[in-house]
Amino acid sequence: MADDQQLWGYREVAAHLGISVGAARSRKSRGILPAPDDDSVPDRPFWKPATFQGWKPVGRGFRSDLHGPPTPPAPPAAPEAS
Repeated sequence: MADDQQLWGYREVAAHLGISVGAARSRKSRGILPAPDDDSVPDRPFWKPATFQGWKPVGRGFRSDLHGPPTPPAPPAAPEAS
């Protein structure tokens, strides 16, 4: 099989993401992983390695809620008059 036709199962996806196979299955069931490229066999999804290029996993330090527009800094407080 040529490299461009290689498909990854849960074991390869887990190794690529640095997580356990159980965590990969859990993320798939919660919809956190990208859609499989081949799901012709029930309970045995497969992904192309290219599917994970440029894909940003949620979790493991990636805070999607922090990637909005930057908030401007607050103006300095005025000194109090005595």
